Amino acid sequence: MTTGIVKDDRYLAHNLGAGHIEGPERLEIIHAAIERGLPFPCALIEPRPASREELEYIHAPEYVGLISRLAGRRYVELDQDTSMTAGSYEAARLAAGGAIRAADMIMEGEIGSAVALVRPPGHHAERGRAQGFCLFNNVAIAAEHLIRGRGLRRVLIADWDLHHGNGTQNAFYLRKDVLFFSTHRFPFYPGSGYWNEVGEGSGEGFTVNVPLTAGKGNEDYRFIYRNILGPIAAAYRPEFILVSAGFDIFAGDPLGGMEITGDGFGALAAELLTMARDHAQGRILFVLEGGYDPQGLSSGVLQVLAQLSATAHPPEVAADASLQTRAEIAPVLDVHKKYWPL
Repeated sequence: MTTGIVKDDRYLAHNLGAGHIEGPERLEIIHAAIERGLPFPCALIEPRPASREELEYIHAPEYVGLISRLAGRRYVELDQDTSMTAGSYEAARLAAGGAIRAADMIMEGEIGSAVALVRPPGHHAERGRAQGFCLFNNVAIAAEHLIRGRGLRRVLIADWDLHHGNGTQNAFYLRKDVLFFSTHRFPFYPGSGYWNEVGEGSGEGFTVNVPLTAGKGNEDYRFIYRNILGPIAAAYRPEFILVSAGFDIFAGDPLGGMEITGDGFGALAAELLTMARDHAQGRILFVLEGGYDPQGLSSGVLQVLAQLSATAHPPEVAADASLQTRAEIAPVLDVHKKYWPL
């Protein structure tokens, strides 16, 4: 089936000024690569703004009200990393709404899969607080929409961004209807995501954190997704897979420290697509998070699209972790053997 792309110039209106690392240029680079022509068919998806009710699926009404009242202000600093300008509120509503619309189109069979090229990013946004360049948690809102609006009972969120998705984890930490899986650099911003954070109450075992030191490459990541997430997904049987796709694990990313190449992103996409086909009727949506290197953004997104469109063979990347990586993931395996067939 056709692959969808959420693509809209209104996301460029969230502009924190020249030199800010999370600038409109991130999307302009990807848009230019797409507009040069793709060797496979894709359907462009026009986002719609998320409603107040949809934003409050995840965020406190007081917080949503605050962000809405700041709409149109020239510049407002929300925390040391996160600010708003005149177009930020509208862009943030479109980011959450774009993820929802793509998820709906997949559920309705209009498209088979999608990549949502949205900003501002979302996975750091907490219930009542902006953080880490994020205003609203796009992936978490889409997951909650799938549960409330579409009646799904099991949604898997896989987060491969360089940074731990603290906001997403906290949104579902006490629940089992959303399984959160994250690979991330640790210790690193935002400081959360240690292997012993596994969920609480009925959600115990449904948060899986794989903290990693810097320097991990394609083979390490493919090994982790195949040998940790693969068996967990097979047991969990998600009905939909959402991916917090951060391209800041690209080798050379200015906020990075990891060594993923374009082929590595293709390999990760192939692993997740296989899980979606095996367990979730092929339903998978990639939502843009971080990524601040032009080559990493363009090559990474194009590799993901190529895998979703089924026009390219999965890159020849071995699932073969280094001895150091195997040592780092050993505690993850040990703790989660209690919950999953690892």
